[in-house]
Order: sequence, then structure tokens, then C-alpha cells
Amino acid sequence: MLRRHIWLIFFMTVLGSAAGAGGWFLIRRYAPLYQAETIIKVLPPVETDPMDIVTAQVQQDLQYGHRVSLANLMKRQSSLQELLRSNKVRETKWFRDMEGDIPELVESLDKNLGAFPHREAEHIIVSMACGNPREAALIVNEMARLFVSQNGETKREEVREKLIDLTARQSAVEKEIADSERLLQRVREETGITDLEQPAGRYFQHTITLRLNDLELQENELSLAIKQLKGDIENLKALAEGPITEQIEHAIESDPVMVSLAQQSALFEAQLSGRLTKFGENHREIRQIRELIDEIDQKRQQRKTEIGEQTRRANLYNARDTLRVLEDRLTELQKLRDEALGEQKKLDEARAQYEQRLKVREERTETLNEIKTQVEKLRIMLDAPDTPKVKLLGPAPEPLNMVISRHFLVWIPGGVMLGFLLGLSLGFLIEMLNDLVRTASDVRRSLALPLLGIIPDADEDRAVARIDLCHVVAEAPYSLLGEAYRRCRTNLDLTGDETMKTLLVASGDAGDGRTSMACNLAAAFVAKYERVLLIDANLRQPSLHLAFPRGGEDAVAGQRLGLTSVLTGQCAYPQVIRPGAIEGLDLIYAGPPTAAPAELLAGSRMKELIEHVGGQYDRVIIDSPPVLLVSDVKVLARLVDGTLLVVNAAATRRGAAQRTLAELQDVGAHVVGCVLFGAEAMKGGYFRQQFKAYRRYLKPQLAASSA
Repeated sequence: MLRRHIWLIFFMTVLGSAAGAGGWFLIRRYAPLYQAETIIKVLPPVETDPMDIVTAQVQQDLQYGHRVSLANLMKRQSSLQELLRSNKVRETKWFRDMEGDIPELVESLDKNLGAFPHREAEHIIVSMACGNPREAALIVNEMARLFVSQNGETKREEVREKLIDLTARQSAVEKEIADSERLLQRVREETGITDLEQPAGRYFQHTITLRLNDLELQENELSLAIKQLKGDIENLKALAEGPITEQIEHAIESDPVMVSLAQQSALFEAQLSGRLTKFGENHREIRQIRELIDEIDQKRQQRKTEIGEQTRRANLYNARDTLRVLEDRLTELQKLRDEALGEQKKLDEARAQYEQRLKVREERTETLNEIKTQVEKLRIMLDAPDTPKVKLLGPAPEPLNMVISRHFLVWIPGGVMLGFLLGLSLGFLIEMLNDLVRTASDVRRSLALPLLGIIPDADEDRAVARIDLCHVVAEAPYSLLGEAYRRCRTNLDLTGDETMKTLLVASGDAGDGRTSMACNLAAAFVAKYERVLLIDANLRQPSLHLAFPRGGEDAVAGQRLGLTSVLTGQCAYPQVIRPGAIEGLDLIYAGPPTAAPAELLAGSRMKELIEHVGGQYDRVIIDSPPVLLVSDVKVLARLVDGTLLVVNAAATRRGAAQRTLAELQDVGAHVVGCVLFGAEAMKGGYFRQQFKAYRRYLKPQLAASSA
């Protein structure tokens, strides 16, 4: 496709380059464009602490999003209209040329004023393009100044509003702290307790708590003593009713009366022992001494009983008296403890209320300290130069060169590229609109037939420049055209059908090269030493007599004999066979015109003729009328062994070729294949290189034959 349309592509490329050069010259002369640029630095969007030395780190995507937002704010309509109100901008030629038309000026600014947020750096690049370099720098500087000023004032106004709110909040918190102090004083006055506040850093117990703890401790000890005393009383009751214990025995033995009686008894015992030896048992003194000893023993026993009873009862009574004293003391302690509990409860309530008021005061105090810190920070930020978050790094200088869109390296190569693309597009369009069957691939896509040969365009082969195209094989055997016909003959032989002796050469329309194909194919078979009969069956517009002019053959009734003569019964078929210009080739011309050619060809005589000549010749080739114009060929296609379809690369369209094949197949014709006739070589055909290679290959043979 590129080779076929190379001149169109070349012409459009040259035209595009010329248009690019002309456009570059005109636009530089009549529409110059200069672009001035300045840079605005954008600080991180977070509120930084002015008292903190380390700068807070912000994610890069958040910073880029902030820069994009600022760039969009700069490009909004209100910002552009504010720029147009500037006296400096109104004095420019750019403003006067548009006669103060605000909508048009805003549209021009929206188109030519750019705000590009840099993704990596903390910058917004502000640019302005217009025809005057000084005015471009003036407009972009004025826009940057206005934007930085407005953004700084807006940011300071935000800080100022925050400062006012925090100051009002500070006054409210201070009032709340004073109210808390009054409430604390009221608690101390109402409770009468002055030491309600817990000392910081150490544990402190109030005297009421200490006294309550002491009373509870005494009560516990007294309750334990009463409980133990009650147990002792129970034991004393048991001892008073039971036998005398060892303790009482010891108390009895220690009694002076008992000691005296014991001494008296011991004395009498000693006397008794001395008297017994002297007087005997029955002596009166012995009896008296014994009576005295018994009397002393009775006294001792009686004294013992009296002492035991007195001792046990005295212990029990003492224990009961002690119990009554302890119980009275316990009652008094319980009363004192209840009073202390009431005072402790009152103390706890007072402390809870005091702690609540104290907590509120501490919270308000902490809040006040934070507010004071924030107020101080805001006051610092209000005067800080970094508060606006945007800084103008410097004014835009006047541009020295035009923008790149006015450079010839853009226009001329762009014109060349556009012209080349336009040429390619036109070539593709022509190819898409052209539905001719021009190439072998077109044949394969359009027709389900084997391609038996490709006959190149005769204008491409200098060897056949002065030769009749019907006699290429005979008169130019060393030409590429002649070799193409011989290749087609070989392909027909190699189809594998040995019984195909009669061959019909057909095409869709007139002028497709059908007669040239039939004549040269016949000559190619003759060159194989075969006897070939060539029949002109185109009874409406015969052409075989033009390719092989008649000589001095005899006439029948003053007319030339031919196929119609045989079909009408005027003569037998041997009488119409004429020798051709090549030995081994015989001809049957069309004969006199007839009014019903289709009926003659459909008759039995045509079938008999083909059968007779098929038995006498090695090959019978029939030149037929166009398939799509007349119905004659359909009759002939059913009478022959095979049909060869000729497709003209310069005239046959895909639809016509498909309809031709369908017409033949509908009548049961045996279409052995097709031949692409007149394929162009110089514009992308099949034989551009083959012509040169073929001549080089045959050069020795041509030299030998000429010698």
C-alpha cells in the first residue's frame, strides 16, 4: 500500500512541511506569544507550633493536595476578576485590545494564565502568556502579588478570629475559677472545718478520724474484756457449786486460824505420842488429848468450809461487779463512738464536696493555662511571616524568547508529520474504498479458489512493448509475461485432473483479459507439443479473428464460416477448423452473427462438437462471453471438463468476482481455479523484483540465442 501511494504520501508530506513553515512565519509575525513565570512557595498546610523548634512532618500527598487547592483558587473566576480590577493590568495593551470586555478577558486569562502545582517541590509555578513580554511579566507578577496578599490576609484574619475567641474563652474560664474559689470558701464556712484540703505530697488524717479510730480500738478491747469476763463468771459459778480446788486449798492453808489450829493439833499429837508410851491407850489423859485433837480437827474442817465458801463467793461477786463496770464503760464508749461517727460523716461529706469544687477549680485552672498558651502562640503567629503559608520568591522577569509553540522546530517538523499522517490516512482511505481484486491475498479473501497464475501488467514488461498481447508466449518467449502464462499452464497440469481436455476461459465482465489468456494459454500448451484447438464461443462480440486474422480461406455463400455455421447446420465442423499461426494450433472462429447465440450454444450440436473435437485434440480451449452480462457461458460451462476464471486486477471488483463464481457454481460448472490478470508491479504488485531477477537469470540464454 505504501509503494502504491508513495507519491501521494510524499506530496502530502511536502505540502505539510510547507504549511508548517508558512504557519510558523505568520504566527511569529502576527501572533507572537511570550510566557513569563514566577514561583510561589507553599508551606505545609498544618498549623505549626511557633514555640517548637522541630518542624512537623506532613505527608507528601497532603502537601501536593494543598498546592493543587491553592492553584485552583488562583484560577477561579473571582480571582481572575480581582486581577482585572488592578490599575496596572487595565493600563496594558492586552486589556485595551479587548476593549474592557470582562467575559472575554476572563476567558483569555483562564486560557493563558497558568498555575501549575509542582508534585515534588513546595512550589506553584504561575505563568502568563501574551504578545508583549513586558505585559506578560507585569500580569503574572500582579496575579502572584494579589494572591499572596489575599491568602495572607485571609490566614491572618483566621488567626485573629481564633485569638478573639480564645480571649473570650479565657475570661469565661477565669470567672469560673473565681466562682470555684467562692464555693470552696463557702464549704469551709458551712462545715466549720478549715483543714479540708489534703496536703500535697503526703498522707494526712484529721483529728476526728484519729479520735474515731481510738474509740473504735478501745471499744474493741473493752468488748473483748467483757466477753472474757463473762466466761470467767461462768467458771466461778461452776467452782462455787463444785468441790474445793487446789487454789482454794492453798488459800485455806494460808489462813492464820487454820495455821494456829494446825499448830495446836501438832502439839497435841506430840503430847499424845509421848503419853501413849507412858500411860497406854485407855488412860484418861490419852482420851482427853484425843478428844482435844478431834475437837481441833472439827474446828479446822469447819474453818475450811467457811473459808472456801467465803473465797468462792467473793470471787464471783467481784467478777460480777467488774462486769457491770465494764458494761457501763462500753455503753459510754459506744455513745462517744456514735458522736465521732457523726462528726466523721460530716467531715467526709464536707471533704467530698470540697474535693468536687477543688477538682473543678483545678480543671479550669489547667484549661486556663492551655488557653493562655494558645493565645500566646496565636499572638506570635499573627506577627509571624510564615503565617500566610505562601511566599512569593521573586518577581517574574521579562521573557527573552517566544514560547516553544512559536518555534520552527515545532511547526516545520509538525507540518511534516501531519502531512505524512494525512498522506497515510488518504492512502488507507483509498485502499479501504478500493474494492478491486488486485493481489493474491484479495483473491484468497474473496474467492475460495486456488490461484493458478498471476499475469503481470504488460506495461511493466519492456520485452512485450511492441507485441500483441494475444501472442506473448509465441513472440516473446523469454519475457516475464510469457513465463507467467507457462506457469499457469504448469499449474493446470498439476491440478491432478488428467481427464480435463476441454477448458473454458471465463470472466465476469468484458475487457478482463479473457481472450489474451485463452490465446496465450493455447500457445503454451502447443509449446508442450500438444495439439490444441482454440474456439471463439463469444458469438456476440467475437475477438479471435482479431488476434489471428483470416487469410485466404474459402467462403460459404459469401460469408466466412465459423462456430455459428456448425451450430446452424450450414456445414460440418471440419470445414470451420482453420490453422493458427503456430504449428499445432487450430482455430474455430465465431462465424457469422446470429440473433439467438444462447439458443445455439445450448443446442445438442454444440455438445456434439465439443465431444468430437475433444477426442481429436490434446486440449480444447474455449473463449467465452462475459458471465455477468450474458447467459451463454453458463451453457458452455456445463459442457466442458473445467472452467478457468480470469480476474482483472485493474477492473474486477470483489463483488463482481464473487457473483461470477456464484453464477458458475450455481449451474454446476467445474471451476478449476482462477488467474489474476494485469497485476501491477511498480505500485506494489508481485513482480517488481522478479522483473530484474528474471532478466538477470535469462541473460546467458538470451545472449546465446542472439548469437
